[in-house]
Amino acid sequence: MENLNGIFDLECFFHLSLDWLCVAGFDGYFKKINPAVSKTLGYTESELFAKPIDSFVYPEDRSITASKRESIKKNNPLYNFENRYVTKSGEIVWLSWTSMPVKKQQLVFAIARDITDKKKLEEFSKASIVSAQNNEMQKGTDLSTHNLKPISELSIADQLWLYELETLVRKYIGKVDLIIVLLSNEMGLSERQLHRRIKSTTGVTPNNYIRRIRLLMSMEAINSGKYRTVAEISYIAGFETPAYFRKLFKEFYGRDVVEFLQ
Repeated sequence: MENLNGIFDLECFFHLSLDWLCVAGFDGYFKKINPAVSKTLGYTESELFAKPIDSFVYPEDRSITASKRESIKKNNPLYNFENRYVTKSGEIVWLSWTSMPVKKQQLVFAIARDITDKKKLEEFSKASIVSAQNNEMQKGTDLSTHNLKPISELSIADQLWLYELETLVRKYIGKVDLIIVLLSNEMGLSERQLHRRIKSTTGVTPNNYIRRIRLLMSMEAINSGKYRTVAEISYIAGFETPAYFRKLFKEFYGRDVVEFLQ
């Protein structure tokens, strides 16, 4: 068989791959990584080699990751295992791993694909104001004043963009005076650009969109069972007064909030 190195440069292939290509030791440290790893996590190679791999894993995923690692060390290949890593800037990255042990050399050869966007879309479809409205409409809830575009009409790019926006709104939801200038700075757009993007993507104005997220979060707070008064729910959702919140809640859901608290 002709030497593969005569056909193409394997090292070049290693460096050009957009997926993570890793060689790890049974000791839990990276031994070799391609540039995609550093680019995704924001650490230099030296930083990634200096600490146990586990230190870059999202804390809640460390236990299951350690369990999978022990299984690999017993000569069991790993397929499509998903876990989260934390970048240097603190962002969470989702990865899907395929790992093969080489027990004789005490090494693990692994490929990981970044599936963060896929996970964001899954989260968007489950918890966003757009999908929540779709679900309420299917249940027959009175949403006659709602004109949000159905999620099925949104492109993947628009869904991802709205996911980022809604995440920001939820982050600052306790601020009663949440305003467009705050969101525009975070999203890297002018106020006018942000206003146009929200209106064209959702079909409603930014203030209307933010209000809907507040109301969605108020229902999430009710369903959690942790809050028992209108005032508590109003505060959690960032409304100025319980009376104003109660009025908007009834317009949105077609029922008085008190009915859900009994």
